[in-house]
Amino acid sequence: MDHGSRGDREENDIEVEGGGHNGSFESERRKFVERMGSGTSEDHNLREPLLLKCRTNTTSQIAIVGANICPIESLDYEIVENELFKQDWRARRKVEIFQYVVLKWTLALLIGVLTGLAAVFCNFFVENIAGFKLLLINNLMLNDRHFMGFVANTSINLGLAILAAILCAYIAPAAAGSGIPEVKAYLNGIDAHSILAPSTLFVKIFGSIFGVAAGFVVGKEGPMVHTGACIANLLGQGGSKKYHLTWRWLRYFKNDRDRRDLITCGAAAGVAGAFRAPVGGVLFALEEAASWWRSALLWRTFFTTAVVAVVLRGFIEFCRSGRCGLFGQGGLIMFDVNSAKNSYSSADLLAVIFLGVIGGIFGSFYNYLVDKVHTDNADSETVKRGPIFKVLLVAAVSLLTSCCSYGLPWLSHCIPCPSYLEADRCPTVGRSGNYKNFQCPAGHYNDLASLFLNTNDDAIRNLFSSGTSKEFHLSTLLVFFVAIYCLGIITYGIAVPSGLFIPVILAGASYGRLVGNLLGALSDLDTGLFALLGAASFLGGTMRMTVSLCVILLELTNNLLMLPLVMLVLLISKTVADSFNQGVYDQIVKLKGLPYLEAHAEPYMKNLVASDVVSGPLITFSGVEKVGNIMHALHLTRHNGFPVIDEPPLTPAPELCGLVLRSHLLVLLKGKKFTKQKTMAGSDIMRRFKAHDFAKAGSGKGVKLEDLDIKEEEMEMFVDLHPITNTSPYTVVETMSLAKAAVLFRQLALRHLCVVPKTPGRPPIVGILTRHDFMPEHVLGLYPHVVNRHK
Repeated sequence: MDHGSRGDREENDIEVEGGGHNGSFESERRKFVERMGSGTSEDHNLREPLLLKCRTNTTSQIAIVGANICPIESLDYEIVENELFKQDWRARRKVEIFQYVVLKWTLALLIGVLTGLAAVFCNFFVENIAGFKLLLINNLMLNDRHFMGFVANTSINLGLAILAAILCAYIAPAAAGSGIPEVKAYLNGIDAHSILAPSTLFVKIFGSIFGVAAGFVVGKEGPMVHTGACIANLLGQGGSKKYHLTWRWLRYFKNDRDRRDLITCGAAAGVAGAFRAPVGGVLFALEEAASWWRSALLWRTFFTTAVVAVVLRGFIEFCRSGRCGLFGQGGLIMFDVNSAKNSYSSADLLAVIFLGVIGGIFGSFYNYLVDKVHTDNADSETVKRGPIFKVLLVAAVSLLTSCCSYGLPWLSHCIPCPSYLEADRCPTVGRSGNYKNFQCPAGHYNDLASLFLNTNDDAIRNLFSSGTSKEFHLSTLLVFFVAIYCLGIITYGIAVPSGLFIPVILAGASYGRLVGNLLGALSDLDTGLFALLGAASFLGGTMRMTVSLCVILLELTNNLLMLPLVMLVLLISKTVADSFNQGVYDQIVKLKGLPYLEAHAEPYMKNLVASDVVSGPLITFSGVEKVGNIMHALHLTRHNGFPVIDEPPLTPAPELCGLVLRSHLLVLLKGKKFTKQKTMAGSDIMRRFKAHDFAKAGSGKGVKLEDLDIKEEEMEMFVDLHPITNTSPYTVVETMSLAKAAVLFRQLALRHLCVVPKTPGRPPIVGILTRHDFMPEHVLGLYPHVVNRHK
C-alpha cells in the first residue's frame, strides 16, 4: 500500500526528519552553499561534501490515522542537554523536584479517576440505549408484530450508526477504528495530527456508545484504550495559555518524554476500565502497547489501574439498586464461570491442544482477511473519499448487520424450555437472558435469537454459562460463529470507533462451545469452560499476546483454577498463528503506513553499515550562524534536526558541537537576540531565555515558520546557537552495523542518531539517521540484493 509518495511527493512535500528533495534541489543547494558562512574556500571545502549527498529518502511521510490520511512526524523522547537545560536543572531546588514527583503521581491518579468515569459513562449509556431497544423488540415479538420488530430494530440501529459515522467522518476521523494501533505507534515515537486530540476523545466516547448500541459486531474495549490515552494526553499538555492553565508546576510536563509515560498509564487504565482487569491493564501496556519501559513506570501504571478498579467498583455497587436504569443488570463485562466444574483429565488436555491449534489457524486467517479487505479499501482510495461516502458505507454495514441479527434466528428451530427452569426464566421476558422467545410459542425459546438479539456482553455471558450444555444446537453455534467471524472483518474498517476484543471473544467462544458439545461425555470440562478456552485460543491467534490476555481472561471470569489450561491454549494458538502472519495490531500498523520500529533488527541489516543508508541533503550550521542562512535552511527543508559544527577560529579544527532542533531555532529566531558581528553571545541569550521557553507546546501549538517576522537587515546578522545546542547527541561510528544501530535507535527511543566518521581529517559528521532510514522500503530500495545474499 502506498499512501501518496514513494516517488512523487505531495505538493507541499511533507518531509519530517531527513528525507531528500528532488528536482530543483540542486539549484537551491548551490544558492545555499554560496550564502553559507564567510564564503572562504576553506569553509566551502568543509560544507561541500556534506551538501553533495545525493542519496535521498523517499519513504512516505503520511499515514492513515483512524479514517483519515495525515502527515506524520517523530517525537523527541531524548533529553536535550543544552546550556539552558543544564542551567534550569542546576537551579532546581529540592522542593521543586519533590513537586515534580508529587505531580506525576497526582496526574496518574487523575488519569485513573477520569478513565474510570469514562468507562462507567460508556457502559451506562450502552446498556440503557441497547437495553431499551431490545425491550421494545422483545415486546413487539411477544405480541406477534414481527415485521414491526424488524423495522424497529433496523431503524434504531441505522439511526445510531449514522450518528456515530457523522461524528467520525465530520468531527474527528482519527477516532475511527479501535485506536490501539495509533496508541501503539505513538508510544513507539510516531506522532500525527489529532491522534490524541480533545475532539478525538469526544468522538471516541460518544461514537463508541452509538456504535456498540447500534448492534455492530464491535466492542468498546479497544476504544477505551484510546480514550485513556487521550485523557492522559490532555492532562499531560503542561498547561494552556489560552485557557489560563499555566500553573508553574505544569511546565515540567511540556516534553514528549513525560507525556509518553502518562499516555502509557492511560492505555493501561483503558484496559482496566474496559475489562475490570487492573493487573491485565498493566501487562497489556507492557506487552503490547509500550515500546519503552522502566520499573518506575510499572509502579505508576499499577497505581493508575488500581484507581480505575476502585472507581468502577464504587459505581457498580451504586447501580446495583436499580438507580442507573438498566445499567447494573449487565454492566461492565464480568463473566463468572467459577461455578463450573474445574477438574480435567489427560484426555481434556488433548481437546485443549486441539482448540489451540484451530484457534491459531482461525486467528491467522482472520488477520489475513482483515489485511486483504482493508488493503483493498486503501488501494481503492476509500479513505480519500469524502465523509458522505464513509457515512453511507456505515449505513450499508448497519443494514447488513441488522438483517443478519434479525433474519438468521428465523432459520433456527424452537426448543422446549428445560423442565428444571421456572416459567419466568424461560422464555426470557426482559431485554437479556439465555432463552429468547422470538417467534416461538409459549414454553419454547429460540437459541440463535438468544445470541443475536442481546448486547454483545450478554451474548458472551450466555456462551460462557455453565450447566447448560444442551442450550444451543450445534447448527446454531456454527451459524453464529460464521456470522460473527465475517461481520467482524467487514465492520472493523468502517468510520466508527470499533474494538476487536469482543468480536474475537464472541467468535472464539462459539466454536469453543461447539467443540465442547461435540465431545459431550468424553470430557469432564463444562461447555462454558470450553467456550472460555475457545475465546482464549482465538484471542491468542489474532492478537498474539500471551501474559496479558491470560491475566485479563482470568480477571474477567474470576476463575484462577483455569490458569494452566488458558496458558496452554494461548501458547499453542500464538505459536501456530505466528507461522502464518503477524498479529492483527502489527498488521494494521503496517497497513496504515505508520513507520513502526520493531524491537529486533531485520536479518539483512547485518550486511550493511550505518553510512550505507544515511540520506541527504545534510545541512549543517556553524556555532555562530548567519540568520539568513538559518531562515533559508528552514524554508528549504522540513528537517527537525541540524548538526552544529564549530570551526576555526573558535576551535583548532572543525568539530561536531552537537545537534539543534528546528523548534528551538524557531523560538530563538522569534526572540531576535542577534548580533551584527560573528561573535559568541551565549550569556545574553541565557539571560533572555529560560528552558521552559523552548519546551514543547501542547497539541502542536508551537512557533511556526510563518510566525517569524525577520527584516531584511536582520537576515545579515548572526545568532549564537551554542546555548540551545544539544551538546551530547547520541552518535555512532559510520562502520557500525545497521542492525546494531537499529536496535540502539529503538531502545533509546531516539529521533536523530548522528553518524560520525571513523577516520580523522574528514568533515565531523557523515549524516543523521532517523526512523525512516531504517524502514525496509528505504533500505531494500537502495540495496535490493541484501535479502538474497542473506538467504
